[in-house]
Amino acid sequence: MDLLTAISSLPFVTLLFLLFALAIAFGFEFVNGFHDTANAVTTVIYTKSLPATPAVLYSGFLNFLGAITGGTAVAFSIVNLLPVDLLIDNNNGRALVMVLSLLIGGIVWNLGTWFIGLPVSSSHTLIGSILGVGIVNSLISGNGLAGLNWGQVITVMTALLVSPLLGFALAAIGLLAMKLLVRDEKLYDSPKDGHLPPSWIRGILILTCGGVSFAHGSNDGQKGMGLILLVLIGFMPVYYAMDIHDNQKAKTCRDAVVDVKEKLEKSKITDATVLGQADRVIESLEGKISLREVPADKRWEVRKEIYGLVVALGKLQDTNPPLKKNINSQFSVIKSSIEFVPMWVVMGVALSLGLGTTVGYKRIVITVAEKIGKSHLTYGQGAVAETITVATILGAVYLHLPVSTTQVLSSGIAGTMAANNSGVQFDTCRKILLAWVFTLPISITLSGLLFIVGSKLI
Repeated sequence: MDLLTAISSLPFVTLLFLLFALAIAFGFEFVNGFHDTANAVTTVIYTKSLPATPAVLYSGFLNFLGAITGGTAVAFSIVNLLPVDLLIDNNNGRALVMVLSLLIGGIVWNLGTWFIGLPVSSSHTLIGSILGVGIVNSLISGNGLAGLNWGQVITVMTALLVSPLLGFALAAIGLLAMKLLVRDEKLYDSPKDGHLPPSWIRGILILTCGGVSFAHGSNDGQKGMGLILLVLIGFMPVYYAMDIHDNQKAKTCRDAVVDVKEKLEKSKITDATVLGQADRVIESLEGKISLREVPADKRWEVRKEIYGLVVALGKLQDTNPPLKKNINSQFSVIKSSIEFVPMWVVMGVALSLGLGTTVGYKRIVITVAEKIGKSHLTYGQGAVAETITVATILGAVYLHLPVSTTQVLSSGIAGTMAANNSGVQFDTCRKILLAWVFTLPISITLSGLLFIVGSKLI
């Protein structure tokens, strides 16, 4: 079944809802662009390293580039927060409401906090919205709280909690180290009107601004991809259940499973769950070259078998590092059969994020640069905070973890303010902290309530 056939087979009303959901999902990334990436351009604008217009265009382009080249592993850390079977096993109407509720709940909170100039985390908002519909659906279905992948939730929330603390501490230490090594007082005083930063620090600030923008695109772009995949899986599971676009994927996946099974047997591993799951995948893909050859009415079941094997192998690898090294390449091949992002989604998210960066940034920029500390951002603070942010976010991308650019950079700036004895505006920091604290419960509540109301209406 090709894409046009899959789309044409949808009822007209469902097609309208699909287009509406995709518009909101791409809109979420557009809002994410001017909401979160404002943090990246703050330093170059307030240190007069670049005028505002070139700064946001530069940042927007690097966001676009980061989203295109950042990979897709973080996207599936978002997708796997909500067991996608919930979208398939539910009746079609409830699945539509579930997707629309998490999208609308997320974008409402993001726009609201942007309007009042609060740099809150789009990552928290998105994750809270997913948790909200997952919790409500599980309760409605009589499963208690079992309808969520709590192991993945804990992993993601740990990354979101630790990253800003790391940003604050490392940025404070980094600025103190810079003061010891570079004894130029101009770097640690607020920029004066008509004065430009020294050319070398200006170059660093422009470079780190680009680095934060690229890192943001790499990490947050993948979150948007994960969000859109939830939409696509919910509306067209037959087409997006597995990678039917690679003409050799069924054969390469089956061969990888056979290799893994042989290596398990050679290692004297007799785990019945893993071996049984492997046998089911081998049998399902027997004689097939492309996953397109799997009958449409069997694709979701085969996807569940492959996913079950991926989960079982993942648990086995966690307790057996030598085995993990031995089967790593085959494991990646197996995962790639069900974890793929269409190129049009990658390009759409990259464009949304890049274009969003070029508008609406001023509210957040003013808060970050003028209202966190009692004095304006200095050259040294900007360079250190952004360097730490780049390192933290790219490290998270490498570890396949979603983190918040807003939280890491804002915490980093606060850390440099403390280390520079610039003073901290506790009223602003209190508002930001309260927004961070309430983002998760409010987005959970918003999406959950929308899902309840929508479920009643259908």
